[in-house]
Amino acid sequence: MTNLQIKLSWDDPATGERREPRLSVPIAFGREFARLPEVIRGQRVSRQLLNSNEVSRYHALIDWEQNQLVVIDQGAVNGLSVNGQRQTRSVLASGDTLQIGPYMMTVTFVANAPTPVANTPTPPVTSPPSRILFNPNTNLPDPSLPPSRPVTPLGSNFPPPAFHGEKVLVQALHATGLPVDESDYLAIGAGLGNFIWADLLRISGVRADKILALGLEGEPYARYKRLCLNSQIPLRERLRSNSDSCPDNIWGWPSYALREAWHDFGKGHLNTALKYLWQVFGEPTYAETYTPRAADVFNSIDREAKRIGWNQIYRYGRVRAIRKTEDGRYCVAYSRGPGDYAFVVAGYLHLATGYPAIQFLPDLQAYREKYQDFKSVVNAYEAHDHVYEQLERQGGAVLIRGRGIVASRVVQRIYEARKKNRNITVLHLMRSPKPVGNKFQKATRSVKNHYEFQPFNWPKACWGGELRVMLEKASPEERKSLLADWGGTTTADRYDWQLITEQGISEGWYQITFGQVQSVERDAQNRTITHIQEKGFGEMKLAADFVIDATGLDAKVEASPLLDDLVKHYKLPLNHLGRLVVANNFELVEMRNGKGQMYAAGAITLGGPYAAVDSFLGLQYSALVAVDGLAAAHVPGVRRLNTLSSFGQWWKWVLNQSPS
Repeated sequence: MTNLQIKLSWDDPATGERREPRLSVPIAFGREFARLPEVIRGQRVSRQLLNSNEVSRYHALIDWEQNQLVVIDQGAVNGLSVNGQRQTRSVLASGDTLQIGPYMMTVTFVANAPTPVANTPTPPVTSPPSRILFNPNTNLPDPSLPPSRPVTPLGSNFPPPAFHGEKVLVQALHATGLPVDESDYLAIGAGLGNFIWADLLRISGVRADKILALGLEGEPYARYKRLCLNSQIPLRERLRSNSDSCPDNIWGWPSYALREAWHDFGKGHLNTALKYLWQVFGEPTYAETYTPRAADVFNSIDREAKRIGWNQIYRYGRVRAIRKTEDGRYCVAYSRGPGDYAFVVAGYLHLATGYPAIQFLPDLQAYREKYQDFKSVVNAYEAHDHVYEQLERQGGAVLIRGRGIVASRVVQRIYEARKKNRNITVLHLMRSPKPVGNKFQKATRSVKNHYEFQPFNWPKACWGGELRVMLEKASPEERKSLLADWGGTTTADRYDWQLITEQGISEGWYQITFGQVQSVERDAQNRTITHIQEKGFGEMKLAADFVIDATGLDAKVEASPLLDDLVKHYKLPLNHLGRLVVANNFELVEMRNGKGQMYAAGAITLGGPYAAVDSFLGLQYSALVAVDGLAAAHVPGVRRLNTLSSFGQWWKWVLNQSPS
């Protein structure tokens, strides 16, 4: 029995990524490596670090007692739970769920494995990355692209050999005979993060002809809108965003709630107008949290784009590589179309490339590769309306993987489909139960039917309150702990979603089950068969007409050839989540080049000084501190806003006049 290995499986509380280390007993859990024992009864201890303030320095121990495997609380402040029950000492069986702080682990016995010697922290063992990549030419999710592609964009004749050096001579660019443009400010990605940065530059006095944004689509929200529509958030539905998180309005007033109330009041709908205002004043204790409609957000961005001259700022281009120049600026090599290449040289860069890929479960990737079936097994962020159309016509069974905000929206969409065809059932497969929500200090998230509820994807104080300040002041190790406590997979606390779940369970068409997926196959009737290992039942087979993967997006640097090339070329550091290391003002300090400065924003910076980096307000905050940094460096054209100038620019926004 001493050769028995334990596989611990959990989703990272901060990012939702899978962790599956295999360890030999005894196993010690804690927050500080130095506090964990090295040897017990003459045996080396496998030491598992868990970075969370809710985990004690030496929290728990898994060991043998009378030929049984037991987990023992080591006097931890927050204790431990086994299968949802608080325990100080408990016998463990294969398939049990162990909760330590925010970590919900499934314990699986693996026999006849060699015993590791663990003198160093045990690195997490993860499944091979599986992704659906965005096609670099169309900007659409493309499941036909192989999950692993070359990590460098320098595999062709472009960019030229000059890009292999540390710094590029501008004269060498002109010598190629290709077009070379110059701009003061260059935004790479041309999405919402770049748009908000450019908007703030315009408000701060920079002319539109001094800013350039390179990207694949002219609408700054194009990819975001497509992902919303694919994940069944139509324009009439509400986004998971705050009332005053307005990408079109850096001041946040009038908020979306006030605008919607004014619109309804003008149409004589007094009750709904008052409802929106009450939601803002009463949320979340007395009223459901207000969130704006998708169409209102996109329409407001269109208005602001016209006001600041976005059509003059934006240029179509697929960026291939970024390099420093000898004269203290940056050069970007990009493609304007097949065989049409060019360069841009700029003094100040802003990287906001968004999510480069969609996470896709490895067993589902294996299924699609084996059967070349892209219709039965889909990702929630891919276009998959055919699923709901067929369900409405023929009925059928759907297996959902994942339990976050997108899974909730998919359940709502199926609920709507059942109004046309009652012969639709849903099996929601979750890896492990979620009996208790994450907690931080005295606050604990609510859980119902194994969904963990929170109005937004992070606690509200992460945006501009004490949690933001706490994270900015924290060390890298402390940030790992804080993000683990605050993060995790949550869904919005919408009452209508909770009612759908309750109704589905009571009527029998919606069922939640737990288990570890072994494989996914296809039977003779062309139905998907998911083989799972379920505690107490052994191996089970789950048959479904469709499988929908709702496990999320991938923003690690390695998933983006452009960012991966930049990081490797300049040996840039990455944080513990595999994202870019940025200063508190979102500058990539290692990329400073004379007076030249480079900033980043969005999901590619998660793990740094700000938690809600990919939210509307998070993008606005990063733009504010970045432009403040430019103003402090007295860069050309940027004027620091004061009370008078800010009010003047706000009034121009109200009147829909150009900032300059």
